[in-house]
Amino acid sequence: MAENKSDILEYKGIPLMRKDNILYYGKMSDKYIIMLQILDSEPFKDLSLAKRVSVQLQLTDPDIKSRDRVVKKTEKNGLYDALDLAEVWLARALASV
Repeated sequence: MAENKSDILEYKGIPLMRKDNILYYGKMSDKYIIMLQILDSEPFKDLSLAKRVSVQLQLTDPDIKSRDRVVKKTEKNGLYDALDLAEVWLARALASV
């Protein structure tokens, strides 16, 4: 099944992809990407809401070891706060390139 551009989830016009409890925000073709990892969640009705989220600004260079790719990191309470910070970090990092 081919993916259409409309099949890709975006936040503020930037791709947001999910695999289990990890979300990737940004384009792998850019120099930087944000990795969001849901560390803790709580049930709400029939959903699971993110409670604690780790935010990491990372380099996308495949020649760098994964632990050396992390430029900066923090934890936020809730997915909205994490995505809001991720958008600012990514925009600033890509503007400095």
